[in-house]
Formats: sequence, C-alpha cells, structure tokens
Amino acid sequence: MSAHHEMILILDFGSQYTQLIARRVREAKVYCEIVPYNSDLTKFDNANVKGYILSGGPSSIKDDDAPRLDASFFETKIPILGVCYGMQLMADIFGANLERSETREYGRAKFMVTEDSQLFDGVPKSSQVWMSHGDSIKSLPNGFKIIGSTDSLEVAAIENKDAKMYGIQFHAEVHHTEEGKNILQNFIFEICNLKGDWTTESFIESSIEQIRNQVGDNKVILGISGGVDSTVAAVLLDKAIGENLHAVFVNNGLLRKNEYEDVIEMLTKLNINLNPVDASDLFLDRLAGVTDPEKKRKIIGTTFIDVFEDSADKIGGIDFLAQGTLYPDVIESVSFKGPSATIKSHHNVGGLKDKMKMKLVEPLRELFKDEVRVLGRSLGLTEEFIGRHPFPGPGLAVRILGDITKERCDLLREVDAVFIEELHNYNIYNDIWQAFAVLLPINTVGVIGDERTYENVVALRAVSSVDGMTADWSRIDFDILAHISNRIIRSVRGVNRVTYDISSKPPATIEWE
Repeated sequence: MSAHHEMILILDFGSQYTQLIARRVREAKVYCEIVPYNSDLTKFDNANVKGYILSGGPSSIKDDDAPRLDASFFETKIPILGVCYGMQLMADIFGANLERSETREYGRAKFMVTEDSQLFDGVPKSSQVWMSHGDSIKSLPNGFKIIGSTDSLEVAAIENKDAKMYGIQFHAEVHHTEEGKNILQNFIFEICNLKGDWTTESFIESSIEQIRNQVGDNKVILGISGGVDSTVAAVLLDKAIGENLHAVFVNNGLLRKNEYEDVIEMLTKLNINLNPVDASDLFLDRLAGVTDPEKKRKIIGTTFIDVFEDSADKIGGIDFLAQGTLYPDVIESVSFKGPSATIKSHHNVGGLKDKMKMKLVEPLRELFKDEVRVLGRSLGLTEEFIGRHPFPGPGLAVRILGDITKERCDLLREVDAVFIEELHNYNIYNDIWQAFAVLLPINTVGVIGDERTYENVVALRAVSSVDGMTADWSRIDFDILAHISNRIIRSVRGVNRVTYDISSKPPATIEWE
C-alpha cells in the first residue's frame, strides 16, 4: 500500500458491485482499497484516508447476523458515504426506524433531489437511478435530513452535513444510474477534498521507490508467461532494479505460433534481463498419453516449477520471487464470504513459495486489468501486445482434447494463427474478448479432390465478455466465418472440418477443458 497516496477506503458488505465502486473512484484518479467490513482498520492509521464508502450487501439490517460496524467507527471526522446496505447500517446506528418493505425494490427508478446538498452539486432535479433494497427508512436517523426521494421511497438519500455523513439508497457505481459518476465525484472532490493525482506516472514513480526499498541490491526472479500482467511487471521491475531482475520465460511447447520467438524479441528490445528456457520436449514427454484435463494441468504446473527452480539454481543467490498478481486476486483472497472467497491459484506460481524460501514482490497487486494495460502503454509496450486476448497458463493443453503430441500442437498452432490473423484482417479482433481454436479427439470423413479423407475436426471459439465471469458467443458475420473455414481447410494439412462453438458461459466455460 502506498502510504503517501491520499485515498478512499471502501468497506465491503458483500455487494456484487463493490469492485465497481473502486473502479469509479480510480477513474477519478484517486487511489482506493477495498477491505472486508470487519477488518482491523488500525492498519490504515498512517495511511492517508480522506473518505470512507460503505458498500451495499445482500443482508437485511433486520437479520440477527447482519454485518455491523461498531458505533465508534462513525466518530471519525472523515466523510462517510453509505450506499444501499451501507446507508441502512448508518441509519440504524443513528436511531432510525427501519421496516422490511413489502416488495424488494430492484432495478431502475426515478430519483428526485429534494434538498440542496454538496453530494448533488450539478445533478439535475430528476434522473434515473438503479435501486436495490428490501428495507426502508421510516423515521430519520438523529441529525440527518432527507435530500432525495423516489416515487415509491421517501427516504432515498440522507445527509448529516456537520458529521459529514451521507447515505444513498441506490447504486451510484453502476452505469444504469445516470448521474452516478457525478455523485461519486462530488463526494470525492467536494466533500472529501481529494486532489485526484493518482496517475500512471505517479504509480510508476511510487512503485519504483517501493520495489527498491523492498528489494535493495538483491536479485529478483520472475516467471514470464508472455501475458500482459507478467510482462508489465517485468518492465516495471526492470525500471526499478535493472540487471538484478532475472526474468525466466519458459517454452512449454504449448505456446501459440511463433510466440516464444516474438516474446523474446519484444523483451530483448525492451532491454529486459531475460533467461529464455526451451523446455518443450520435457513438457511434451511428461504429457504423453495423458488425456484427463486435471492431470494435464497438474503435470504442466509441476513441470513449470521444476524448470523454474532449475533456472533459479543456475542464476543463484535469489532472495525474491516476483509475480504479476492483480488486485481482483488480492480482493478474492481476503473476501469474507460469498462466491468470491475461493482463491485462484492457477495462474500464479503455486507451490514455489515454501520450498524456495523467497520473499514475494507483487508490483501490480494494487491494479485492475485495464489499469495494467494503461500502465503497459506508458512503459512502452506495443498496442498489438497490450490488446492481446487472454491466454490460459496451460496453453494449448486445454485446447487439445485427448492426447497431446508435438504434431497435434503444431496442427492447432497453424489453425489458431489463421483464425487470429483473419480476425485482425477483418478488423474485429478488438471487439472480441477471447478467440481461439480447439482440436477435437475425433476424425470425420471428408472429400478433397476425388479422394475421401478421414481427418481432424477443429472448433473455433470466440466470446464477448467484460470480465471473463460471464461470456456470450460472438456473432461473427457468416461470410467471415466461411472465409476462415475455407482458409483453414485449404491451408492446414490434416483438418477437413471446422465447427463454430455457439455456447455461452454459463453453462459452458470459455475454454473447453
């Protein structure tokens, strides 16, 4: 955590929109963090907290086990904004009378500003908001007044100006709330008086300082996957510690066409101290004959660790392990309950830490994915690289159903390259979240010339998504698909049938394995 950044602290009561609040605050160039509502806040005593936002949440304040804050929390002189559940908790603590509503109000509503308030500076008298609540405030909390209502709810926004406490019964962070951005920025800039100077430049500066303080003159090892996160982490670390960074890029034999060479070339241009290791034979030997998807993942994981540890031994004297962990992973691992409580381990190097006794360096752990891309641009990575679709850690192994051999990998590499190249040619690559080809473990009959063939089937997959949590299959124009299919069957020997996957997530996952 960067001590010298002024910040907003968001207390999370379990709303599915909490991360969105953080995104909106950061878009205003203000640093913020999300912590579970029941965290020990004393660790922020020396941080420069200029405002609190209490998130929404699924509970009712009337529940026996409703999440609560100690009344002493509100004795701060720092401004507080309660959103939905956050507002009800505040109202309850200050003596309001809350009632379960007959109907749970959810969705769009018309909001009217009823009293002047700094919170609604420049906000039209009436606008659309996104409501979500099961309880209503019937009598006002002590010291508060009503500053906004909807058709069905008299108390939709409240303030206690002297205590700098504000509550809104709608989600200002979602885009269905027309004036949400203005309302949040009024809170941040007019009520909390923040400067809004958390920029990419200031992040780079403070990160370099932090990395140098943490690492000193010691060596740091970083596993590079060729993805955006690990590459941006490498460039940032290089700026901070130069030759003391040892970036290890392992070819597991499961990368896309020319990817090993391309990534090496790009990182060499950026002057990164790179240790490329071509371990493709080792990976493919260990994977021979394995068809179970979970076993494939495990073998790839352990083999990566073996190769990585071997590189570390060769370099020698390494005290720090760097990872491209992002903020959503950090939030997920501290989340107090609900579906986000499972920690993802698949794309960070699980299994190294205990054995290698290294301390962790995670220069991107405060950033969201889109912020990493902005950072990458500022650090000089090419647009072509930054805009690349996500690629799974196990690579083509989860896209080759059945047995993994070098021949099948090479075949899929060719198909994938044609597919991606055409998406670029037709200018639709950037509209798609992720696109790739899958090799199926079956052969079908075809005719090429006068000959009957018995060859491989590939499936093309392209999805649109905002965050990878849910995804819909991309409606690619039929003529484009026809062209891609023809080109694949003509130019890739061994493929005689191309299918297009039209399943959405859920219930289907994005990857096939």
